[in-house]
Amino acid sequence: MDFLDPDRIVRVARVVRGSDPSSRRAAAAIDPASSGGYRPRMTPPQIITGLAEIADRYDAVLCDVWGVVHNGRRSFAAACDALARFQETRGPVVLITNAPRPHPPILDQLDGLGVPREAWSRVVTSGDACRKLLAARAPGPIYKLGPERDWPLYEGLGLEEAPLAEAAFICCTGPFDDENDEPEDYREAFVGAVARGLELICANPDIVVQRGDTLIYCAGALAQLYESLGGRVLLAGKPYPAIYDLTISEAERRLGRPLDRARVLCVGDGLPTDIRGANAQDLDALFVAGGIHGAEAIGDDGALRPDMVADMMRQEGLHARWAMTALIW
Repeated sequence: MDFLDPDRIVRVARVVRGSDPSSRRAAAAIDPASSGGYRPRMTPPQIITGLAEIADRYDAVLCDVWGVVHNGRRSFAAACDALARFQETRGPVVLITNAPRPHPPILDQLDGLGVPREAWSRVVTSGDACRKLLAARAPGPIYKLGPERDWPLYEGLGLEEAPLAEAAFICCTGPFDDENDEPEDYREAFVGAVARGLELICANPDIVVQRGDTLIYCAGALAQLYESLGGRVLLAGKPYPAIYDLTISEAERRLGRPLDRARVLCVGDGLPTDIRGANAQDLDALFVAGGIHGAEAIGDDGALRPDMVADMMRQEGLHARWAMTALIW
């Protein structure tokens, strides 16, 4: 695969922002805030130069991983330092990720990428939230859509595996080959599954993540396509409530007392997941603009463009209280 393929980058960007025609219906149908009482404040984010400027306002941080702490190839030293300093001076940091596996393998991944243990207290994954949905459907049978590295998601749940034509439901953790496959590659199979009334459980609502120098499709992109074809979709992870319930519980356990939600900060680089999830939970958000939306939010000079960030938020009906290019102390 050519990691700098401009056509693929354009296609990915359209799916992320919902401008791909096949994703529009899905984006509206699975919006976690669409049926709630939350109405985003439309004031533009305040640009800050470091987490230290606002740290005393918060007792806990719920921090995204991909695009903020690492890019799948290497960790970001300044971000890790910022989180470690917050933990040392303020309170717990819980990493909240849409990884479609239970959290134990993610700990090994973080160690391997050089993310220090001092930068976080707990890790909560979309896989942790998804296992509850899967356990309720045992024994299935289940059609597993995704790479074999995600198979720990299913361990110990008593699920029987079957080909798509014989399955009772689908669980999607991502494309089989995320460096080459695109959502349209699955259209024909999805049409047949929708016709049979199969429900699709999406273990990772992310549309894309940044791996090294490119953007790769995640399970959320396939869920959008499935929904656009008329299929039923259930999602675990950001921006949906179950993962936030788990994450706040972990922060409270570490803190040793209940949290005042006005003193919880969500940090992330994804508008459809991190910022939308924080808005749906009515939690303050810090938008790290240099992540997956960097091409739109960062100028040619490498500086953050507040006007573009504000415009992006308005277009998506979202709000972040704070914004910065990359997470630093």
